[in-house]
Amino acid sequence: MPSSRLLWKPSKEFIEHSNLTKYANWLKENYKLSFDDYHSLWQWSVKEPATFWKTMTEYFKVQFHSPYNEVMSSDPMPFTKWFEGATLNYAEHIFRNRTADRPAILYSSEDRDISGVSWKELEQRTASLQTYLKNAGIEKGDRVVAYIPNIPEATIALLATISTGATWSSCSPDFGSGSVLDRFKQIAPKVLIAVDGYTYNGKQYDRMEAVKEISEQLPSVEKVILIPYLNKQTDISKIKNTVSWGEAIATAPDPLSFAPVPFSHPIWILYSSGTTGIPKAITHSHGGMLLEHLKYLAFHNDVHPGENFFWFSTTGWMMWNFVQASLLLGATIVLYDGSPTYPGLNKLWQLSEDVPIHHFGTSAPFIIACMKRLVEPGKQHDLSALRSIGSTGAPLPPEGFDYVYEKIKPDVWLCSMSGGTDICTALVGGNPWAPVYEGAIQCRALGCSMYAYDEEGNPLINEVGEMVITKPMPCMPVYFWNDEDFKRYRESYFEFYPGVWRHGDWIQITPKGGVIITGRSDTTLNRQGVRIGTAEIYRAVDKIPEIKDSLVVNIELPHGGDFMPLFVLMQEGKQLSEELKKTINDKIKKDCSPRHIPDDIIAAPDLPYTISGKKMEAPVKRILMGKPVDKAANRGAMSNPSSLDFFVSFAKKAEPLQG
Repeated sequence: MPSSRLLWKPSKEFIEHSNLTKYANWLKENYKLSFDDYHSLWQWSVKEPATFWKTMTEYFKVQFHSPYNEVMSSDPMPFTKWFEGATLNYAEHIFRNRTADRPAILYSSEDRDISGVSWKELEQRTASLQTYLKNAGIEKGDRVVAYIPNIPEATIALLATISTGATWSSCSPDFGSGSVLDRFKQIAPKVLIAVDGYTYNGKQYDRMEAVKEISEQLPSVEKVILIPYLNKQTDISKIKNTVSWGEAIATAPDPLSFAPVPFSHPIWILYSSGTTGIPKAITHSHGGMLLEHLKYLAFHNDVHPGENFFWFSTTGWMMWNFVQASLLLGATIVLYDGSPTYPGLNKLWQLSEDVPIHHFGTSAPFIIACMKRLVEPGKQHDLSALRSIGSTGAPLPPEGFDYVYEKIKPDVWLCSMSGGTDICTALVGGNPWAPVYEGAIQCRALGCSMYAYDEEGNPLINEVGEMVITKPMPCMPVYFWNDEDFKRYRESYFEFYPGVWRHGDWIQITPKGGVIITGRSDTTLNRQGVRIGTAEIYRAVDKIPEIKDSLVVNIELPHGGDFMPLFVLMQEGKQLSEELKKTINDKIKKDCSPRHIPDDIIAAPDLPYTISGKKMEAPVKRILMGKPVDKAANRGAMSNPSSLDFFVSFAKKAEPLQG
């Protein structure tokens, strides 16, 4: 169990300067509301959701082109309607922050030094592309899709699309063409924007054949815009109906305009990880995303105008959309294209020094990798500008918290967070008023009526339970594309607890109001009635220096009983010995429980991950239970699909699985 060891406490100046304090003062002045602490403010925000979300529109001066009739309808989730009658545009709120004082974008890659895009350039290029799209027949509601890395062109394309009222969707070019088609075919796009290739880990990857296949397999696509990113001499004539990016943005632009769209109008479509079956096409709204992103980035990330905001991501992960949202607060977005570990783990820390970065976002596995490789960013780099470190993608273990404060920066604000593609934000995260305690995320987000439930639907405090949300939020999907009767939507979130959103995580809400996430509830380790999350096992194994990574599943056997194997990826040059197995078992016994000592420990040549960096526990479990690999996992959605071959072979010969 994580301790309650205090690691950081905000200074009086930090609290007074925070956006959250400014909002609290505004509430006091305009609503005569006064709150003694964050918990009382949170309680009000979830008890009075209509008033809370109304204040978001007022505090942030949301530009409505037509007024709303009511804040929220009385319809239950997932049918709640928000701000009906209102029209607005997300992109319009970004360009309210245009200024000559600082760039809109700073960009770097493995083979490109830091360069900037001014607000003037951003507006001009967005206007040119918008004019091109309109001339190509793009209207409100049409879909524009992109197969593109994390580069300024992606930001320009997003803004041109949504300012027009069209709907955006993107995949990273490391996605296989089959996986891309699984996503884009569902939404019938009219325009495809793509690159000819990309560089990763020092290697060049030509994607022209993939782009050709994708465009040919999408009959709805009328125009392809190709960015010669890998090779300026790329022959675009190989793909029908293609123009170069340069030609598209050379269009003499009309002034950039912002189409007023209904609050619930689709802004973008994100996808579930798609580890099995066709990914769910999760559709978000202009208004819901606008209010949520203003709220979260202002109050929970404390982003201020003029700050440089970075989060390592690709365009296939919702965190890319989240990064763009920091433009709403007047920040400069920092983009990086390439591997975070090439040519070494110091690459992103060097970027932090060079930019410099004020808000540095990454994944828990990256922090753990730096910890295990004994990287000391605080000694090796000037991180004096760094205000916050964000961590997401997986639970950050207490040792990761300690590493941040011991080896990166002792006075940095660690605002670990968790949310997901489902809501394109974080449900739990940073709190500039609160201390950081080892192993715990600071708070439940404002407006998020979150609780831990037991199996009967009773709320729990300081006990592990299912993460649920009991009241609607504007950032919840408006629908899944092509799910007219809401069947997949309801199956995804509302089957377990009727009328309550079940998120799929095991959480513990601490007496101090913090949140500890112990893993996904669909991969819970249930041994003789005692359940723990996989994150607890990983936390124990991560302490063993010889182990680079690990994956654990528990399989219920048809003849009774269960089988819990632990697969480990060894550090280079290390071997899995009987002595090391004993060390692992002892550590799990001490840190977790005797019941969760694995039945077998197996060295694997690689462990499977999705392209967005999620460990694929559930697909491995399905493979070990005998499902054909093509039904158990979607190789096209994986960063390392060949890693599954080992588990297929293991399933065929592992004695406990043959019974």
